[in-house]
Amino acid sequence: MLASWTIRAKLYFVSALLLVIVGVLAWSAIHGHYAYRSLVRSINGRVPELPLANDFNSAVGELRVEWYAANARAATGEGTVAAVLGQATPAAVFAECLQTVCEKFQDYRGQLNDDLNHEAKTPINDSRQERETTRAIEATLAEITRLNTLPGDASNRTVRLGAEIDRLQKLSARLPTFLHHNIEDAMEAARVQYRTLIVLGWFSSLITVVLTAWILVLLYRWIFRPLRKLIKGSRKVASGQFSYRIHLDTRDEMAELADNMNDMTERFQMIRDDLDSQVAERTQQVVRGEQLASVGFLAAGVAHEINNPLASIAVCAESLQRRMETLVPLDHPDRKLATHYLGLIEKEAFRCKEITEKLLDFSRIGDLKRQPAELRELVRDVVEMVQTIGKYGTKQITILPGPDAYAVVNAREIKQVVLNLITNALDSVDDDGRLTIEIASRSGEFDIVFTDNGCGMTEEVRTHLFEPFFTRRRSGQGTGLGLSISYRIVADHHGVISAQSAGPGQGSQFRVTLPAVSQQEQSHSLQAA
Repeated sequence: MLASWTIRAKLYFVSALLLVIVGVLAWSAIHGHYAYRSLVRSINGRVPELPLANDFNSAVGELRVEWYAANARAATGEGTVAAVLGQATPAAVFAECLQTVCEKFQDYRGQLNDDLNHEAKTPINDSRQERETTRAIEATLAEITRLNTLPGDASNRTVRLGAEIDRLQKLSARLPTFLHHNIEDAMEAARVQYRTLIVLGWFSSLITVVLTAWILVLLYRWIFRPLRKLIKGSRKVASGQFSYRIHLDTRDEMAELADNMNDMTERFQMIRDDLDSQVAERTQQVVRGEQLASVGFLAAGVAHEINNPLASIAVCAESLQRRMETLVPLDHPDRKLATHYLGLIEKEAFRCKEITEKLLDFSRIGDLKRQPAELRELVRDVVEMVQTIGKYGTKQITILPGPDAYAVVNAREIKQVVLNLITNALDSVDDDGRLTIEIASRSGEFDIVFTDNGCGMTEEVRTHLFEPFFTRRRSGQGTGLGLSISYRIVADHHGVISAQSAGPGQGSQFRVTLPAVSQQEQSHSLQAA
């Protein structure tokens, strides 16, 4: 699924992962610092209570000691003597110690109230027990102060006051223990907390390492590897390896770029191959044209030189054949053989004369007048003429229907081309074979396509097909000049003639392409007709 994301979505995803990494690390660090600060502030807030509680406990201890000392001096009469001598009495010393205890208690309670106003929700700041004890201490101090100033039975007051002082001693001794217990609980909580923070730190570090490794893998798979493949493929294509294709396993913009590069390379390869084939074909046509021009020039000279001797041979053979009737008796055993040979000489002489006439025709430059002609009607006339020939009577010729096709041509020469192609096609098919002729328009040109289901031809035959004197007729006859003359006629008309075949036994197709006549020329031709 991730492979089908766009590069923008992938970058957003990687950025989100980076933010998660930064967030995890930041939370881990900030949470640890705040936990440490909270612990330190809690300890700093409660630590001042401890010396105050100790001072208060010491003052209570001194009060209790002074109380028992005062009772002992009172029992021995030292208090009265001290009063007579003007010294401080035990009662005055006790009252002064009680005043000190009350001041120490007020200091402790002030610190406790101050911590209560700023305390955080941590175990060390739990001062509920201290507050309950201070309330009990406050009540005890009030009772001691009242009993100390109460007149009446001294023995009863002394017993009650001693009990309250003992109770105050016990309560004051409990105050530091609460803070000690809170500190121990806080230390235990801190140990649990820092262990948890250590685990969270390792866990967040592991998550960070895993996410970072994943990000690197994703960047390699999404960015670096596709870029490397694109660069490698572009270099190979630039070096001329046009068959190389770039394949990416993603479906993002880089994969689209690779597909476009592959399509561009494929189209370039097709264009290059097509241009190579066109260059080879044009080169072959130029060579063939030069060959035809050379053969035409040679044919003109040879035909003029041998045409007259051939005519003389034919006339002499015909004359000897007539004289045989009077010079040689009918019962002579060689008369029949001599007559046969003379007839054969006459026939072959006229056949050679026909070949020389074709050579002259082949070498003649087409300077006859050309005018717009309807190709479909021209082809139809040739087909009707061919169908009157007996040996082609059993073979089917079909002209496909279509609109009129006007081209500027020399009608006689184009009829000769059509006749050559039709007879060649009919000679290549069996008795029940067929020939299909189609005339189609194509971007300012007309194609006359001759398609047969005959014997077909090999690539070697197709290459030499339009060369003079090259023939592969199944009957073994023919001069090999028909297609050469047709090629020259079509070239003079600024057209193209080509041949195609899937192979031996799979038929052949000849295509004659001629420039179409303009609409103005066509109208002028129709008016002239």
